[in-house]
Amino acid sequence: MTAPLRLTVRRSEVAAPSEEGLAAEISLRLPSEVVWIEEAVELIARHCLAGYQSSSRFRFRLRVALSEALANAIVCGNGEDPTKMVHIRVECLVEMVHLHVTDQGSGFNASTIPEPVLPDDIENPCGRGLFLIRSLMDQVRFNDRGNSICMTLHRH
Repeated sequence: MTAPLRLTVRRSEVAAPSEEGLAAEISLRLPSEVVWIEEAVELIARHCLAGYQSSSRFRFRLRVALSEALANAIVCGNGEDPTKMVHIRVECLVEMVHLHVTDQGSGFNASTIPEPVLPDDIENPCGRGLFLIRSLMDQVRFNDRGNSICMTLHRH
């Protein structure tokens, strides 16, 4: 049997809506099985959206990009090995959300993945998730090893 999801949420008070103080930090570890993606995304979205007026555009972008990052971490990074974990850390700020997804894989070089926009690349399954993430997020960064992505989405 697979270990259950482990969720940690830390909330702190924010003085005023215009400040960028930390409103919540969410930490979640899940096994590398795609069956957990939907539940993990909903748990994180629920905490990121709590207490904020969020547009449907923001909610959509958050859920889709996080789903794609988790799928990439589970399938490509950890090879769907249920003994390997994916760690998600989210910083919910008043003005933005930072989503960090880290797998236990060997990593990759994101700059070598072509965007699937040319006719020859459309059928290639590699790169579609990354293309979506880059299209939906305001900022995307990878660590040097290439096994951790940090995505930033502004609440505007």
